[in-house]
Amino acid sequence: DGKVRTDMFYPAGFMDVVQIEKTKENFRLLYDTKARFSLHKISNEEASYKLCRVRKVFRGLRGTPYCTTHDGRTLRYPDPEVKANDTVRVEIPSGKMLDHVKFEAGNTAMIRGGNNMGRVGTIMHRERHPGSFEIVHLKDAAGHTFATRLQNVFVIGKGTKPWISLPKGNGIKLSIVEDRAAKMAK
Repeated sequence: DGKVRTDMFYPAGFMDVVQIEKTKENFRLLYDTKARFSLHKISNEEASYKLCRVRKVFRGLRGTPYCTTHDGRTLRYPDPEVKANDTVRVEIPSGKMLDHVKFEAGNTAMIRGGNNMGRVGTIMHRERHPGSFEIVHLKDAAGHTFATRLQNVFVIGKGTKPWISLPKGNGIKLSIVEDRAAKMAK
């Protein structure tokens, strides 16, 4: 994320941007539909920002509003509209918040945990279960519906347009038969 790392074992996680100086290549760490990390090649323009899921919004010293994100960042003075589970677009060199997207029905999201990990779909609705896990129902571009826990859902774009480019397959999970047919065709 814009910092030079010489330790080859330095950890990198979901949505992190990896830049290789010598080859002038940029990659974003995303999940494929088989729940594996995949390095997705991106342009220089797209490498200048990353998406961060807001974990918590609170007030700090002297009433200063803060928000913490999934990758451990603390953003001071976020937009007052930003709440937990929303996604913010963060400029990598400065660490400033550029834009945000609300967690609401109709927005595009990627699943970052559970059995549906790596799938991309549009949020249909959210089931509230006080005292238990809240369930979110999504529908992918192929028309398949699936459900997962709220904490596994990462909003990646407003409406049906994602803010990041997606790895091959566009987050649509193939059935075993479709996957085999695709491999046999190669």
